[in-house]
Amino acid sequence: MSKLKKELKLFELFSIASGAMISSGLFILPGLAYAKSGTMVIAAYFIAGLLVLPTIFSKAELSTAMPRSGGTYYFVGRSLGNAFGTLAGISAWFSLSFKSAFALLGIGAFASILFPGISYWQIKLIAIGFCLLFTTINLFSVHHSGKIQTYMVIFLIALLAMFVVFGAKSIQLENYAIHQTINFHNVFMTAGMIFISFGGVTKIVDLAEEITNPKRNIPLAMFLSFFVVNSIYVAVIFVTVGLLGGKLGGADHYSITPISDAANVFWGTPGKIILGIAALLAFISTANAGIMAASRTPMAMSRDKILPNFFNTIHPKYHTPQNSIFFTSGFMILVILLPLDILVKTASTIMIILFTFENLSLIIMRESNLQNYHPKFKSPLYPWVQIIAIVAYVTIISQMGKIPLLISGIIMSLGLIWYWLFGRVNENRESALLHIVAKVFDRKLATQFLESELKTIIRERDDIKLDKFDKIIEDCLVLDLQEHMDKDSFFKLVAEKFSQKLPYDSDDIFEKIKNREEQYSTVLSENIAIPHIIIDGKGIFEVMLVRAKNGISFTEEADNIQIVFVIMGTMDQRTFHLKALAALAQVIQNKGFEENWLNAKSETALRDIILLGERRR
Repeated sequence: MSKLKKELKLFELFSIASGAMISSGLFILPGLAYAKSGTMVIAAYFIAGLLVLPTIFSKAELSTAMPRSGGTYYFVGRSLGNAFGTLAGISAWFSLSFKSAFALLGIGAFASILFPGISYWQIKLIAIGFCLLFTTINLFSVHHSGKIQTYMVIFLIALLAMFVVFGAKSIQLENYAIHQTINFHNVFMTAGMIFISFGGVTKIVDLAEEITNPKRNIPLAMFLSFFVVNSIYVAVIFVTVGLLGGKLGGADHYSITPISDAANVFWGTPGKIILGIAALLAFISTANAGIMAASRTPMAMSRDKILPNFFNTIHPKYHTPQNSIFFTSGFMILVILLPLDILVKTASTIMIILFTFENLSLIIMRESNLQNYHPKFKSPLYPWVQIIAIVAYVTIISQMGKIPLLISGIIMSLGLIWYWLFGRVNENRESALLHIVAKVFDRKLATQFLESELKTIIRERDDIKLDKFDKIIEDCLVLDLQEHMDKDSFFKLVAEKFSQKLPYDSDDIFEKIKNREEQYSTVLSENIAIPHIIIDGKGIFEVMLVRAKNGISFTEEADNIQIVFVIMGTMDQRTFHLKALAALAQVIQNKGFEENWLNAKSETALRDIILLGERRR
């Protein structure tokens, strides 16, 4: 598999996520939102933030368990199957590409504040020019693109903070008066319209393979970005309503430059221009983050042979997915040349559908009981926040209108047709859903393919370098005993198995193990024992992993030992013998070790518990 360069650090991630959020939702939508819900628009923005929080929880967990490029495509594909993964991947790429193109057009639109009189086509040419600029930046280095994003977001947040501080002094309290009965349905629907603007906070998961320490930085960056930007949203809207009141929007009109108009109240024309610059920075940062994130989805689909290998070409020098970036940027330019009103709303509808899939994916991954699903962050209040989110999202989707729903359905149908004609030909994946079906019907439908893939991901994520102990475990003997046994019968079986692998007599091995146990019990707890002996010769060291579901009777006090590690080595391996004991002791201390051991589905699964256990290497 082609490798991407890990260059993105925490603050760059925070900037990418924040830049993807602070866009049209703040600089264009407040007027329209006020027209629909009046002063309650402030509450609508707060509710919008709450609506996206469950998806942040879900994607934070999924991305720390599976930090792979492609984000939504990868999660949905591994949880619900390749057909749904293809649908989600094409839909996610489509949605983000359209929203990024809309941000590029926003650059041209707000340029008219600085340069009054520019034409409609000049606005489009400005958008195309910035698209080419960001394409070039993303081609050369994700690190440089992340740095530029950081500078833009710092400046943007600083301008908005100044707007809040200075604007608060000119607030007119009467502008907060509620002149009619509160329509909570309108407030909720307004929140649904606004909350699309918060969707950018989760797009950093598409860049997971290019992130340093993803298990820490992905969730931390998303939560930092969410709380900072959500606070800015609510504060800026609060001040804007206090400055403009009814001028913000009405039944037959609304401002399309609300923040700039509000700045004009207390800073005059210079303030309007300054906030116009802030809007430009917001659209620039959104478009840049969009190209960066959207281009990773076709690359991930290409790796799974859903799309041609063309999309998985990594530049040998700059380590960026060059063809995927070119294709994504070219598509955005085509979109810029089209009218975007219905298409943008369609992209929003698809995004909500994808949010629904992502929350469902988390539920499937959890309930599948995949042993190697090891997220470093776990969603709080599972599964209730996911269930509530799914219900809320379905409600919002039903209110988006017939045309966006129809277009969304067509796009998703095309995704399924593509999978049926091309993707399934290269079908070589299994899903967590298949593991649930196998569990429910008590049938062996699933293989170990997904477990093996997750094991590889964990090793890369945690930078696990295989040491001597790991290599021994990969090739060690495994006993999975079903019947209850006494100590001597168990030791005879162990000796027999070792004698089949090594040039030693089984009776000699049995006598050594039995004598060692009589001298000093190797029982560590009521459920774990580690018998270990020294044998003659040089350069030999062996470990046997044992699970005894119905127990082994070692002593009267320990008559139901279910977990046993048998160690056998020559004297020259004595130092390593102690290291192996220490390694096993550390793994045994891992949370949920005993439960995982007793519920492991195969001998390979038993080995994986040791190989992936947290310990010092």
